[in-house]
Amino acid sequence: MKNTLLGLATLALYLLHQDVWFWRSARPFLLGFLPVGLAYHALYCLLASLLMLLLVRHAWPTQLEREADTRDEQHRRP
Repeated sequence: MKNTLLGLATLALYLLHQDVWFWRSARPFLLGFLPVGLAYHALYCLLASLLMLLLVRHAWPTQLEREADTRDEQHRRP
């Protein structure tokens, strides 16, 4: 269930990256100086970073790391 939710979050973030709604104008300004498209991408970057953190913590294939570590240890032994 957790991996399904992470997969759906990844798909949602991918779809949100295709932002065609702020292409024509830099207005309105947020906080009086920040174009809305730039603010959107700043928020998008924060969400992408958070999603990557969640993916690494909850969906990282640790069994592959264990297998690689075991192989490395076997190759190091004389």
